[in-house]
Amino acid sequence: MSVSEEKFTRQTLLEVQTLTPSLFTLRTTRDAGFRFRAGQFVRLGVEKADGSVVWRAYSLVSAPHDEHLEFFSIVVPGGEFTSELSRLRVGDTLLVEKMATGYLTLDRFVDGWDLWLLGSGTGIAPFLSMLQDFEVWERFERIVLVYSARSLDELAYQPMIHGFAELEHLAEYTHKLTYLPVVTREQAPGCLNARITDLLDSGELERAAGLELTPEHSRLMICGNPQMIDDIRQRLKARNLNLSLTRRPGQVAVENYW
Repeated sequence: MSVSEEKFTRQTLLEVQTLTPSLFTLRTTRDAGFRFRAGQFVRLGVEKADGSVVWRAYSLVSAPHDEHLEFFSIVVPGGEFTSELSRLRVGDTLLVEKMATGYLTLDRFVDGWDLWLLGSGTGIAPFLSMLQDFEVWERFERIVLVYSARSLDELAYQPMIHGFAELEHLAEYTHKLTYLPVVTREQAPGCLNARITDLLDSGELERAAGLELTPEHSRLMICGNPQMIDDIRQRLKARNLNLSLTRRPGQVAVENYW
């Protein structure tokens, strides 16, 4: 798939960090003119040996004010993009489209008191960007971050999540955050042990957060695999928590780009 040169910039790969055999992070330089809102995604391109380019969409982990760009990726066995990416080394070039996009941004909601961020796997990325930004902390009174992974070692970015309270510009706000890690395939200390859908059905998610989901006060963002998003949306709809659209403000925003 080709994209005209005027639509992307060439950035330098600064770091590739392998977290598990199936998860890695990558960091690149950032073009001085690149702008994005916390929660958005951008397409990355890798040039193949034959000169063609493979593109994939990635949410930004980095904050809008960061000097670099950071992304969180799963390794797709035999996947065209990650196969090409795995050949790159620090100092190599990655293509970054100039225009970030996506609807998982705070302007999806016109009101609300409590913000629930429900992410599975690499779907945690846009929420990490938001939580490094000032806007979300000012806007909501309570923030519940629910991060689901298959195993404890797949819960990435734990130092960042636990370190929000130490960031000077957020220190007076971080009492608003409740972090609920979820591990589905093994028992792990300090983690809930069921799918998010089951935790919603049983009421355990709300009990763990010490907060009730209500159409009046709750606003929810969901990012993860499409089936998870659909399953959660069905449950929320049954509780009168509906997708927020331009023509009809609601309580739920989702991101699904794969």
